[in-house]
Amino acid sequence: MRKNPIVQRETLGAAVLQVRSGRATSRTTLAKALGISPSTTGLYVDHLIAEKYLNESGLNQGPMGRPRRSLSTQAEAGWFAGVEFNAQRIQAVGVDFSGGLKMTEELLLPADVMADQVINSILACVAKLSVAMQGPLLSVGIGVPGLVDAQAGLGLYYAFIQDWKQVPLVERIGSRLKVPVILQNNMRAIALAERWFGIGHGLNDYVILGPRSGFGIAMVQDGRVVEGAHHAAGEVGRWPWPLMAAASGGQELHHALSAPATWRRLAGVGERAMLPEDLRTGLAALAESAGPEWDAVCEDYARVIGLLHLIINTGVFVLHGPLTMLGERFCHSITDSACALMPALRDAGLKVVPSTLGDNAGALGAASLAMEAWSPA
Repeated sequence: MRKNPIVQRETLGAAVLQVRSGRATSRTTLAKALGISPSTTGLYVDHLIAEKYLNESGLNQGPMGRPRRSLSTQAEAGWFAGVEFNAQRIQAVGVDFSGGLKMTEELLLPADVMADQVINSILACVAKLSVAMQGPLLSVGIGVPGLVDAQAGLGLYYAFIQDWKQVPLVERIGSRLKVPVILQNNMRAIALAERWFGIGHGLNDYVILGPRSGFGIAMVQDGRVVEGAHHAAGEVGRWPWPLMAAASGGQELHHALSAPATWRRLAGVGERAMLPEDLRTGLAALAESAGPEWDAVCEDYARVIGLLHLIINTGVFVLHGPLTMLGERFCHSITDSACALMPALRDAGLKVVPSTLGDNAGALGAASLAMEAWSPA
């Protein structure tokens, strides 16, 4: 086993990650995945088995060669908390060591919530999860709205919480829970949820579309989540809208294409009209809409997605949030409209699909963040 303790710890964490993901199911496949010798891999595996992080059991007979034992993670070795929030609510999940979802928790936030209230509510949610989870809490991942400096552990700015500026989340929550805390923008956390729990499994290039209370995207390229040099990659909701509108006189994209704005447009009501009590149900009732309102909404989405695809040529766009209730027809309409607007897209592999994950996607992504960052002491 390598002597450098930092390298050793990172390699142990990487070994667990490969087994948990299913990419490595034996010592042989794990050695290939890690790019190290079988003998060194064996030492790491023996250590992880002794520490009760991995199991090795059974004999799997392949098509050729000798039978081999199968590796798996020990679900009861500990658990990860995933928390995602916005100005209205907090959602949290407890995920066991093998990546199995075991418990969910939701907490509504008061109007005009402040940063201290959010932090205390996050701690309360994790405390509730801990009552039902097995083993020690190993790490907490948090999906944070707005701009995030993940390396510094700061929530930089979020327009919908008045004092959310330079909030030291890692310091304040980590000091209370005594475990590592990892932050990421909530849309990027959702991208990780797709990798572990959704259709992103096995994909290296995809984009998350997030029309929720605003509009943002998260990009995965070559298997890595794109953050940007200034932590602001994917803030397309700040585009001027319509695109030709003067910066001083027009509105921003999220005013026209957020989930509430989309419901109002499809329902044919004014921009100040009261939203349905359950926005998802309200949108589901409009899934079979037809006419100029439907066409106009799909065309606006087509312009955004088509332009993005011409820049990044991703494998698939995954629609998240309440608009998934509009179903595959909505996604197909966007694709058809984009190809009509931009003929170059017809042979560019444009694909838009609704996510199969629900409202827990951000919290699941935050738990995925914690799982991916974890390594044994």
